[in-house]
Amino acid sequence: MWGNPTYYSFKLFIPMSRICAITGKRPKVGGRIIHKGVSKKAGGIGLQLVKNNKRTFRPNVQRIRVKLPSGQVKRMWVSVKAIKAGKVLKG
Repeated sequence: MWGNPTYYSFKLFIPMSRICAITGKRPKVGGRIIHKGVSKKAGGIGLQLVKNNKRTFRPNVQRIRVKLPSGQVKRMWVSVKAIKAGKVLKG
């Protein structure tokens, strides 16, 4: 998919298992933006962009036992948002 996975930073490598089986939430690549300076409101010339570090935003997924409609109990990755909303029945 991305070629040699050892070439890329481990933090940017997205494993397939960390995907919610209910909502489809998955890790997303984004940036941590660093600013410097004094804001115009405080009398400065404004904030300047200094750096944009690449990072991954990982969803809060837990591996839980889920009771399926057929009555079978299966372990799967589910986001905490789906658990709190009652979209899964714990088994």
